[in-house]
Amino acid sequence: MTTFKDLGVHPEICAPLERKGITTPFAIQEMTLSVALQGTDLIGQARTGSGKTLAFGIPVVQRSVSPKDSDYVDLPQGKPQALIVAPTRELAMQVSAEISLISEDRGLRVLTVYGGAGYEPQIDALESGVDIVVGTPGRLIDLANRKVLDLSHVHALVLDEADEMLDLGFLPDVEKLVTLTPETRQTLLFSATMPGAIVALARSYMRHPMNIRAESSTERETVPATAQFVYQAHDLDKPEMIGRLLQCEDHDKVVVFARTKRQAQRVADDLADRGFPASPLHGDMQQAARERVMQKFRDGKVEVLVATDVAARGIDVTGVSHVVNYTTPDDEKTYVHRIGRTGRAGASGVAVTLVDWADLHKWKMINKALDLPFDEPLETYSSSEHFLHDMGIPKGTKGRIKKATPDRPKDNPKDKDAGADGEKRERAPRNRNRQRTRSRGGQVVEKSGAPAAAGSNPEPGEAKSEGTAPRRRRRRRSSGGSSAPKADA
Repeated sequence: MTTFKDLGVHPEICAPLERKGITTPFAIQEMTLSVALQGTDLIGQARTGSGKTLAFGIPVVQRSVSPKDSDYVDLPQGKPQALIVAPTRELAMQVSAEISLISEDRGLRVLTVYGGAGYEPQIDALESGVDIVVGTPGRLIDLANRKVLDLSHVHALVLDEADEMLDLGFLPDVEKLVTLTPETRQTLLFSATMPGAIVALARSYMRHPMNIRAESSTERETVPATAQFVYQAHDLDKPEMIGRLLQCEDHDKVVVFARTKRQAQRVADDLADRGFPASPLHGDMQQAARERVMQKFRDGKVEVLVATDVAARGIDVTGVSHVVNYTTPDDEKTYVHRIGRTGRAGASGVAVTLVDWADLHKWKMINKALDLPFDEPLETYSSSEHFLHDMGIPKGTKGRIKKATPDRPKDNPKDKDAGADGEKRERAPRNRNRQRTRSRGGQVVEKSGAPAAAGSNPEPGEAKSEGTAPRRRRRRRSSGGSSAPKADA
């Protein structure tokens, strides 16, 4: 069995991998390392979750000069030696974490830059000096325009998930970044698919690259270790189906893919109301909030992640046992990307796709493009026997583990007519013919309506005796605002 040491990987890189229990390379790593370690330009193509990060990360780290090396002082101090470009923030952070792992014994400084975060910490780090920069195209261009990111001394350039950068419209930014690096650099391009624009990019900026594909062209693009299930489901029954699925045997973390941001938020709220620890992940969330959600998902504090396609690009979390397509993906590439969140690094996984009646034609196109055996999905409900059997859901399971929270309480304790226990009381009818015996100031009122003087009952027209409390005078106005004539006392 081949090990990393057998492929010529430096002991200082093998050591942290061994501490993580990683000793045997995957197919894409074994096929590319011997070439990339020599400094040759390379195009690597492999399915998602096959270990591409270490395939380019190890050569980048090993060919970078360490502060422990004697010729480190000959380098321009603080200038990046390598640049890794990723399409999304989540993927950039994931790649940066793996690069930091394998470079910790060599003492290399790794910086992650992406949009949505403050400029100041990133600028301060660049001014202090870094060795490897991992970032998204937009923020890298911004920092280069600010003259704080100098790429003129980069010896290695990596374009990770190049096809995704093409789909997201980053290709012009990528081309500009390439022109900021030296022509003598080593260029490593990794992608799951190779559209024409990516091939043209490789021809323009790479020098006699070697093409390496980790599997034969006749194999499917989907991960073999992932069991796929496709059901024709009703939209109103989908939350119940997912709720029951979350109680199946041997499930771990679950990723649910939604089509829109609103749908992701709604599904996450629905699952949380049913008692499942679920959180959304979409573009309307602040970057800090997205990072907190991802950390909780990695730590297992959040069991279900409901994400949109853009927000979930590059999610690489161990222990994802199930992926659920709440809606039919737009095309076969999106389908492959979604279900590739499970069955990673040789692990097994389950992918469930819920197809609406209106999306049946779309699914048939995906099914044909990937040569899948699900041309006619079976009509399925949350109570269907085949669904419970396929997913390993115990009979009698319901899609809710806590009582529903009503939108409005039936009895409002704050109601004016509510008693101490919150129960409404019947209000006694008003007596419109009652006569006042006291004024609002507390003075005794005669039947005529005038308040009596303290200690006496003066007759009409009688002058007040000395020491009697002064009579309160009220100014009256008519409904039109003019002064009304004073009534006789």
